[in-house]
Amino acid sequence: MLKHARTIAAALLMLLVSACAAPTARETAARAPSCPPCPACPACPGVKPPEARAPTLTAASFAELPGWTADAVGEAWSAFLASCRALRFQPAWQPVCTEAAKVASPGDAAVRAFLEANFVPFRIASGDGEVQGLVTGYYEPLLRGSRARRAPFLYPLYAPPDDLLVIDLAAVNPELKGLRLRGRLDGRRVVPYYSRAEIDNGAAPVAGKEIVWVDDPVEAFFLQVQGSGRVRLEDGRFLRVGYADQNGHPYRSIGRWLVESGELPVGEASMQGIQRWARANPQRLGELLNQNPSYVFFRELPDADGGPPGALGVPLTPERSIAVDPRHIPLGAPVWLATTRPASDAPLERLVLAQDTGGAIRGAPRADFFWGFGPDAGREAGRMRQQGRMWVLLPRGFPLPGN
Repeated sequence: MLKHARTIAAALLMLLVSACAAPTARETAARAPSCPPCPACPACPGVKPPEARAPTLTAASFAELPGWTADAVGEAWSAFLASCRALRFQPAWQPVCTEAAKVASPGDAAVRAFLEANFVPFRIASGDGEVQGLVTGYYEPLLRGSRARRAPFLYPLYAPPDDLLVIDLAAVNPELKGLRLRGRLDGRRVVPYYSRAEIDNGAAPVAGKEIVWVDDPVEAFFLQVQGSGRVRLEDGRFLRVGYADQNGHPYRSIGRWLVESGELPVGEASMQGIQRWARANPQRLGELLNQNPSYVFFRELPDADGGPPGALGVPLTPERSIAVDPRHIPLGAPVWLATTRPASDAPLERLVLAQDTGGAIRGAPRADFFWGFGPDAGREAGRMRQQGRMWVLLPRGFPLPGN
């Protein structure tokens, strides 16, 4: 089995690398001599891509954190304990998580004192020294649906299809640990999995994989972007679904496509603006959605209290959980976020926990702020595209990269 997995992985890796080797004239002119857009490709044959400098962590003091004494940090304590449930067996986290369990009255003063005694804040900067980064928002949407296909419930949410291959590239090269490719077998060849347009046009074997049918294709699309949500069934019960897998195609912003096509001004390319355009142009909905070839498959989750589970495996806490790039910020770590509220200059400075990841969350400083459940959270998330600074709080003595 291991030999077979290595053979498939090597074949798919060669397929994707060869795709990088033949850029179009436009790609060559725009990006030469580096690799054309191909996120799964580690290199282009014969071309040495520029070495990206890793983000840097600079030790700081708590006094340097803007708004540190004003935040109600006690509101983040339950989220911190949730992180500890996932991290408590890791040597670097075990001592602080053990001490956290002894905090009897986790009010703001006690939580602030605990963090100052046990953690060191590190300012996050990009490899180029930039301390400002993009902060977006996401939420858990509510859709209407049915277990059976009948009007108006005509748009399926699928579980992963049986022919979807998920290949761990560490089987080919240990340096590629954590990288996975998706594909399918075509005879003896390994080829990329079907795109969104191909899946919607019936090319993929997804019949029988329907979890639920919903009544709005636009809402179904944004559910894939958010990664999890709830569906109210016809009998009033709720069904919770979450990310299970993805077809391996890169995420492309349909908002950017609308702006570049002259369909929307930049200031209206929010989630709400995109939804308004889609409802005003139903005949072009397929054209719009297919600009993003990425397609997300779901799994049914227990409809428990609290937020949806993030990549850390613990429920997300509204306005206290963020998604990060785990290559640069350890999942579960407390983070001090200094940004502004959606479409505003009003400060948003608070303690949050890095408990999730996302396909579009790449680099550092970079964060996706979880607003919670429902339409109010969706309104805030859809408008949020702010600049912000971040400090990751690490236990004293935490082994830093390169040390």
